[in-house]
Amino acid sequence: MSAPAGHVPVMLSEVLALLAPRQGRLYLDATFGGGGYSRAILEAAACTVIALDRDPDAIRRGAALAARFPGRLHLVEGRFGEMVSLLAGRGVAALDGVVFDLGVSSFQLDTPERGFSFRVDGPLDMRMERTGPTAADLVNTLSERALADLLARFGEERHARRVARAIVRARAEAPITTTARLAAIVRAAVPPSADGIDPATRSFQGLRIAVNDELGELARGLDAAISLLAPSGRIVAVAFHSLEDGIVKRALAEASGRGGNPSRHAPAALAPPRAAPRLRLLTPKPLRPGAAEVAANPRARSARLRAAERFAEAA
Repeated sequence: MSAPAGHVPVMLSEVLALLAPRQGRLYLDATFGGGGYSRAILEAAACTVIALDRDPDAIRRGAALAARFPGRLHLVEGRFGEMVSLLAGRGVAALDGVVFDLGVSSFQLDTPERGFSFRVDGPLDMRMERTGPTAADLVNTLSERALADLLARFGEERHARRVARAIVRARAEAPITTTARLAAIVRAAVPPSADGIDPATRSFQGLRIAVNDELGELARGLDAAISLLAPSGRIVAVAFHSLEDGIVKRALAEASGRGGNPSRHAPAALAPPRAAPRLRLLTPKPLRPGAAEVAANPRARSARLRAAERFAEAA
């Protein structure tokens, strides 16, 4: 297996400023990945971090970091949408802060054998947990219409129908099993972008999100995190595309009492009661990385950071 290039945590200073780690408190790194956020939190205060990751490779990599912080960093393999039950099994019912670094990690992208990247050839896999259907399974079995719907919904690909048609034609000749072949098929079907982004980007994003149910998992994870926040606890989330950011924005807005208003035409008796606000928004608008960070780490360019705080007295 080739060695990955490593992981640079995005908007780290902003994440730390908003999370505001404190001595003796308990924090959850919901997406451990390369461990950048966990390490920074542990170095910022004499606190404890529980780190979740659904990718067994990430948990294995984290052993060295856990050894550096004995008794303070606890690694747990699992999905963050299941954090309530995972933490309950460890006797944890409340957290002083939760951080999410969403999407695919640099380690996953930079390891060809994982099949996440269109820049290097590898098996068309994309599974974060290494279990369940692969991207190749979807590409080779879904109908043309289902493929187009997937690419349009999760990849936000404007040329989804054209891409799906090209995939179906290509797989009739031979199954599509590698990232290089799929990328070539997509690039031949999609016109070059004026912004220089690789034409395969959106299709690969859509397949990865579908393979890992990333949007459903995110909605469940945010609900769970909000429910676990102790008074004055904070939630910080860094998203990298509009679908993720939209889910974060809605979850925090609804928990802060800023959700959409019911229709003025609906009878008052049928309008659902509005829940009491549980959170205070710390970022009315999302924060963006600075120019220096984007120059040093191009993967940061699309990042959006949102944060909120549980009211001191739980509602």
